[in-house]
Amino acid sequence: MYFKDKPMTTQETTSVPRFDGADVEPIEDVPLHRGFFNLDRVDVRHRRYQGGWSETVSREVFRHHDAVGVLLYDVERDAVVLVEQFRAGAMGRNFSPWLLEPAAGLIDSDESPEAVARREVHEETGCETEQLMEIHRYFPSPGACDEYITLYCALVDSTEVGGVHGLEEEHEDIMVRVLPFRDVWGMLENGTINNAMLLIALYWLARERPSLRARS
Repeated sequence: MYFKDKPMTTQETTSVPRFDGADVEPIEDVPLHRGFFNLDRVDVRHRRYQGGWSETVSREVFRHHDAVGVLLYDVERDAVVLVEQFRAGAMGRNFSPWLLEPAAGLIDSDESPEAVARREVHEETGCETEQLMEIHRYFPSPGACDEYITLYCALVDSTEVGGVHGLEEEHEDIMVRVLPFRDVWGMLENGTINNAMLLIALYWLARERPSLRARS
């Protein structure tokens, strides 16, 4: 058995097995709120690296639909198509709560992530997408939320893209902006771009951009 005040050696660390879903014992799932999103209290026990099982642990989990995001890139213009909209979760900071993001949406039906991605891109930007290149799948905040995101890149012609988009019945007020990659990268470096989905997508694009441009 290992103790917190006794650091593991490298050999000991590499010999500790990795846990999976079989190493968690669900005890109770208590609904706390039901609305567009749900909040539950989850009581569980789980195996410990020190050996044995934990005591019952209670965590509040924000139940969120899985989501997709699509970074739209115009190879010919070396430009990125982004959406800008108000985000309530970004209020109260020393920067604007209107954020630049990839086109995105929730998977709240039996549609495939690819189908949702194409629909959301059309609703939010007016663009039609053909091939979707998967960038990553990831949990944005697994300490408190069960949302799982599939992030794509799609190549588009941004010549006629722009303006205000979104569904009125969903209270969407989305400004579409077409920005040169160099300007977007400068915004990343100075901290203007500050949401995980766009940061991950842009780091991927910075790596893949030369090969994408070479194909055109």
